[in-house]
Amino acid sequence: MRPGVSAESTGVTTIELFFDLVFVFTITQLTRVVTVDPTLSGAARSMLIFGNLWWMYGGYAWLTNAVAPTSARQRLLLLAGMGGFLVAALGIPDAFGSGGVTLGVGYLIVNLVHGWMLLGPLEGSIWRAMGRLGPANLATASLILVAGFTAGAVTWVLWIVAFCLHWATPYLTNPTVVALRSRHFVERHGLIVVIALGESLLAVGVSVEIPDITIVEVGAALAALAVVAAMWWLYFDRTDDAAIDVFEHADGERRSWMALHAYGYAFLPLLGGIILFAAGLRRGSVAPAAPAAAATATLLATGITAYTLGLAAVRARLRLGHLRSLFAVALLAPVTIVIGTQSSPLAQLAPLGALLFGANLYEHRHIDNGPRSRAG
Repeated sequence: MRPGVSAESTGVTTIELFFDLVFVFTITQLTRVVTVDPTLSGAARSMLIFGNLWWMYGGYAWLTNAVAPTSARQRLLLLAGMGGFLVAALGIPDAFGSGGVTLGVGYLIVNLVHGWMLLGPLEGSIWRAMGRLGPANLATASLILVAGFTAGAVTWVLWIVAFCLHWATPYLTNPTVVALRSRHFVERHGLIVVIALGESLLAVGVSVEIPDITIVEVGAALAALAVVAAMWWLYFDRTDDAAIDVFEHADGERRSWMALHAYGYAFLPLLGGIILFAAGLRRGSVAPAAPAAAATATLLATGITAYTLGLAAVRARLRLGHLRSLFAVALLAPVTIVIGTQSSPLAQLAPLGALLFGANLYEHRHIDNGPRSRAG
């Protein structure tokens, strides 16, 4: 840390929140991909793109955790990084086609700015550890840019290699020398969950294009809000402050690996589940009272399953316990696919919401009181 900046007193800054709001546009675009192409191929493309972009979001989150962006230089570089993410997001809808070069250029900007940010404020072993990420990140960005000029199987191979290279990087470098600010780190990732959940609700409004809103559309919007609220509650009622407590009682090396596993790897299915669920909401909101297409009902159910399994992975890595209710929701959510296809998306949201609220109620009644989150 630079002199004059307290290690724990600096919370998430407004420019970091601004950065997160821009990054979430990538989630909106990925939701669009799955909405338009609700096949296994569409979901796989979306998750490959998200996995690479999420890695670099984590790179910025770790860097601003190590050095609070309070100087003009750091803020200007963050703004440049936002521009890179914005350009990359614009290319997402056709990333495996004509938009691949746009995404690749934006992603290269994101990586170059991140590398430039590493050059100034970090010193000693921290600089050496995080500095090793620069060449690996640039190599991956180059693969994605090259993929923009290819087609077919070659594009898929380059994206898969880039994904694997990114998420293997921690085992080739040494992230354990970075002394994380626990509260800032947990709060930063909690904010991205809140923003992503809020963004999923926009899918309902985007799909309603008729001039006169009926009681069915209102009911569908409220049902979607109830499910998203239950997802929010399940995350923040027990995970947030409990995670801070775990980090503050862990030594530096263990803390870094826990942070990487819980808020890096485990967040892939957690946020990926939000993307899938939002795509299901967007498709289902077109005709919420009519029987849903199989793809729509599957997106709604698998989104909840992926989200709860991701949250279970976060809790398991931090040794927070309370996994039984999450596994129950993950196993039972796919059963609601039958309700969606035989009745309607609106009818399917009811049991999904009941499962999530039931998990919250179970934890509230049957688990001893632990640390509560600020949001709870």
